[in-house]
Amino acid sequence: MPETVGNTFQTRLVAAARATESRLDGLLSTGPQYGEIARPAHLVEAMRYAVLGGGKRLRPFLLIESARLFGAEGPAVVSAAASLECVHAYSLVHDDLPAMDDDDVRRGRPTVHKAFDEATAILAGDALLTIAFEVLAGIEAPAETRSALVVSLARAAGVGGMAGGQMLDLDEGSVWDETALRTMQQMKTGALFAYAAEAGAIFGGASREDCDRLRRYGAHFGAAFQVTDDLDDAANDAVGGRPSLVALLGPDVARAMLLREVEAAAALLASYGTRGNVLAEAVRSLAGTGISPTPTL
Repeated sequence: MPETVGNTFQTRLVAAARATESRLDGLLSTGPQYGEIARPAHLVEAMRYAVLGGGKRLRPFLLIESARLFGAEGPAVVSAAASLECVHAYSLVHDDLPAMDDDDVRRGRPTVHKAFDEATAILAGDALLTIAFEVLAGIEAPAETRSALVVSLARAAGVGGMAGGQMLDLDEGSVWDETALRTMQQMKTGALFAYAAEAGAIFGGASREDCDRLRRYGAHFGAAFQVTDDLDDAANDAVGGRPSLVALLGPDVARAMLLREVEAAAALLASYGTRGNVLAEAVRSLAGTGISPTPTL
């Protein structure tokens, strides 16, 4: 029986998660690497707890599949995907801290600062962010490719991206109209999705136009993901005092916004024909239940 686009997407999602998990497991070994003096076992344990704790691995999937779209595959791509997941994991560890979002549970188990302690959680996040750039700078790729990836990831994670978005989210004096809320979410959540898709195009030596197109696809994907998350939180009474589009605009308007973001992302892939089917199905699944379950690793 021929494989449909839908189950090709699910197959690719699980394959990307497994490949990323395997690479992360190798990166976070207890033995010191060349140039290192020692790796404190307690810190490595906390890092592994943070990054090997499950999850859909959507960002690595987008990077791997975007690279595949432009003919790039192999260990270097997987290493870049693992690097991105280290940045994502670092952000979660720090976001969960009492000084930030103050969460005690993530993915059904204690957050890192609860399972270990606050100081260890801070250092684990620091080390995950640092190792991400070490891995990315050391991949087997042309120097210009490595440089472009490092700069793009730094911008996505930094003051004009994820870290800046978290700062906006923490500002208790913020007035949350739709524009302000979408800006915060584009930075805090969307920036890494945009990077993931653009990074694949960079790997494939794509044109500036293609890199921009994939970046915009990733940004729409991130916006759709955020609305889906807000709708899920509202359905589960988990929003609390956190600003969300659902709380601001209502579920019907948010759902309509979700569908617009999904179709905007899918439309950007039209010029690639059937080669873009898996990425199109990935974003369209956000409007249903296609990727709600965590893949089995």
